[in-house]
Amino acid sequence: MNHEDIWRALDALAAEHGLSASGLARRAGLDATAFNPSKRVGADGRSRWPSTESVAKVLGATGTSFEDFAALVTGVPALSRNGRQTASRRIPLIGLAQAGGDGYFDDGGYPVGGGWDEISLPDVGDPNAYALEISGESMEPVFRDGDTVIVSPAAPIRRGDRVVVRTQQGEVMAKELKRQSARRIELRSLNPAHPDYAFDLAEITWMHRIIWATQ
Repeated sequence: MNHEDIWRALDALAAEHGLSASGLARRAGLDATAFNPSKRVGADGRSRWPSTESVAKVLGATGTSFEDFAALVTGVPALSRNGRQTASRRIPLIGLAQAGGDGYFDDGGYPVGGGWDEISLPDVGDPNAYALEISGESMEPVFRDGDTVIVSPAAPIRRGDRVVVRTQQGEVMAKELKRQSARRIELRSLNPAHPDYAFDLAEITWMHRIIWATQ
């Protein structure tokens, strides 16, 4: 259990309930900015963790058991009291390098076609969620070769969220949303050795939020 896993689990829980990070905080009776990405690292660069009290309030507000929350943290499906796994579902999976090819997504960015593999995970709530397997070193240290990211087309997107973007040219990339205006979006590369990008909105086919990752 580490800093990234805890925050990723809270993001996934928010997405399951159709909420942003701030919406989840408000539902739990917390300050609306408590879970914002900017609050996850201190001014001195040190990681900031959510308090046990904050997590407890979130679980109570969403009706989530600690076992189910732990499953979101670890990526291992929760066990019921008789030792059997709780409900999970199979999510379509392809490699991120393949995702730019034709036939994997419809015009809305939802997975289609028979070329997908599958991965079994706890239900993330979005019926159109899908998984992409990372290859190469271009997204280190956030995501490494072999990691699998879970993507939700239904999850709300805010500045600072990690997203998967497909351009009109068919390129698919995983970045952090740096800024979005009425006409343009700016994307920050997860690996500081790679350049940032900026696009007119007309150049973007779709943009979906990464809500979770398995390692």
